[in-house]
Order: sequence, then C-alpha cells, then structure tokens
Amino acid sequence: MADILSTPLTAWHEAHGAKMAPFAGWNMPIQYEGILAEHKHTRESASVFDICHMGEFLISGPGAQEALMKAVSHSLANLAEGRCRYGFILNEQGGVLDDCIIYHLGPDYFMVVVNAACCEQDFNVLKSRLAGLKVEDISERTAKIDLQGPKAVEVMEDFLGEDLHDLGYFAFRYTTWQGSKMMVSRTGYTGELGYELYIDASRAVDLWEGLLGDARVRPAGLGARDTLRMESGLALYGHELDTEHTPVEAGMGIMMKSEADYVGRAGLAAVREKLLPLELDGRRAPRHGDSIELDGKVVGRVTSGTFAPSLNRAIAFAWVKAEAADAGSYEVVTPRARLAAKTVSLPFYKQGTARTKLAPKA
Repeated sequence: MADILSTPLTAWHEAHGAKMAPFAGWNMPIQYEGILAEHKHTRESASVFDICHMGEFLISGPGAQEALMKAVSHSLANLAEGRCRYGFILNEQGGVLDDCIIYHLGPDYFMVVVNAACCEQDFNVLKSRLAGLKVEDISERTAKIDLQGPKAVEVMEDFLGEDLHDLGYFAFRYTTWQGSKMMVSRTGYTGELGYELYIDASRAVDLWEGLLGDARVRPAGLGARDTLRMESGLALYGHELDTEHTPVEAGMGIMMKSEADYVGRAGLAAVREKLLPLELDGRRAPRHGDSIELDGKVVGRVTSGTFAPSLNRAIAFAWVKAEAADAGSYEVVTPRARLAAKTVSLPFYKQGTARTKLAPKA
C-alpha cells in the first residue's frame, strides 16, 4: 500500500466508514452502506461518486483541432464549442489504448479526460502525436465528482441556483460555485441523468459535502458504479476494451465517423472476435475469464459479469470468435457450474434516464 495514491476525498471516505480497496493504483471507496442499496438509490434518486482518479489533459495551440483528429478516433470536425464526444486513442493496429472523452473548450483548445490506469501512457502518446502543441497534464490539480441519478437535475439546480434544463446530453458549461470556477458536464457512467463536475482539487471536500447536504443525495462507491455501468451496457477499459481488439469488434463501429486519417484507422477492418452482451438464467454471475462454450467447444471468454440488481438476474460481456458470434445461445463455464446464456440487445437495463430531453422551464 506504500505507493498507492489517494484522491482529495480519500480521508473523507475512510472517516465515514467506506470499504476501501486499490483500483488502478488508487485507494478508492468500493461501498458505503452496500452495493445494492447504492445501486438502487442511484436509479431512483441521486448519488455522488469520487472520480478524482481520472486524468485530465489540456491541449492547445494553432492547428490543435486538425492535429488531434489525426491522433484520436473522435470526429471533431463538427464538434461545437461547449460539446464533448466519446472516442478512442488507438494503436497502429486499431487496438484500443484507451477510451476517453474530449471537450471542445474554445478555438484550438480541448480537454481530454482519460482513465486512471492509462493516464501516464496516454499523456506520452498524445504528446508524441501532437508535436508542436501545448499538452498539459492537469490531473493532479483537478477534482472530478459525479452526481448521477434521475433527480440530479433538481439537485444541481437547487445547489447552484441555476437553470440546467437547457444543458443537453454531452454538453457542458462553466459556472462559479462559492468563488471557484467549475465545469458542469451532462455526462456520466451510470445510464442515468447526471453531471460530471470538474473543480480545483482544493475544493473537492467542500463540493462533496455540499452535494451531500441535500437529503436526496448519498455517496456511492465503485461497486455500484460497476453494476450500474454494466446494466447500461457501458464498456470498462481493461475488460471490454483493450489493445488486442478494435472498437468495431467491441460493437462501437457506429461511433467511428471521423473522416480523418487517424492512427489505427486502417486496422478497423479486421474482425476476429465480437463483444457480445449476454443475459443468463438465474442470479449466479460469471466472472472475468470464464469460458464461453458452443456445442462443447470453447469459443470465447467473459470480460465482465455481475448480478444486475435492476433486472434481478445475471448479465455479462464476452469476447466470442466472429464465426460463432451469431449463435444466440451459449454455455458459460464457471468453476462451480455451467450457466445457460443468450445474447440480448443493449442496454441491458432500458429505463435509464441519461438521454432524457429536459423541457425548458416556463
């Protein structure tokens, strides 16, 4: 534990009884009152998540947009200021080095938000691909707190004293909270309406406690974040996304709309395996690495599996050989049992509020 990193909120989590565990090199809260309770509260009200371990880079300079479009897969040509977009940093073969969100802050001015485990690698890759531009790592001084749940908009409007009904999905803007500049981004990783809040790390505890001052809000850990993202059909880097598979193989080909000659584009044509969403009979969930069999032959392996509280059954993602990906039904081989599984459409949980279009206030 000597080299494990702490977020600005780690001491708060420990003082309030959170179960802590290492994640991507950070000491992170896994749960408070329990994963099932936190999952349910997020689906019904609003929860706050400590996501300060994520990485943030600022990219600026003449020609930044054109250069960035060649460095990443994101389609940035039509990305308006005040909007953000999900996409990938690829290797030469089209494999995923990381998935990330890019924010268009201003003319030739962008922010890239990356996964904690990939932060150093991503910074070095982008630095090398964006020679001549300013690439600044602001991760250490930036706190990221997510407020997620169907009541998040009412909570945020009461908290800020501002109307957020005009802020659409994958849009963001800056505001001032108690004298500090804060970005409010209508994005998230739960499938529910919510906001990702970026503020100076020195204000993290104040913001966290301020949000928790609302009776509708409770803290949630990475355990609930994982069950929520699984139900919502969202990929996790290192599980569903990795350097050996392309976004097309992961079922995200529809996102690959950029017409730029970006690194890895040529490798997207090869489809060796496909990522399948699986629903299982019963509540017993498979685990990462469990085998997928078809007619007694191993054709794949589980990347993530969980009991889905909102569905009352187990779900999973699995890589399956392309030639076996249309079978529809499989067996998952766990250390204790063989489980029947079938492919389903995403998201697993279809009542999420993330994309809800909020009507303007009268």
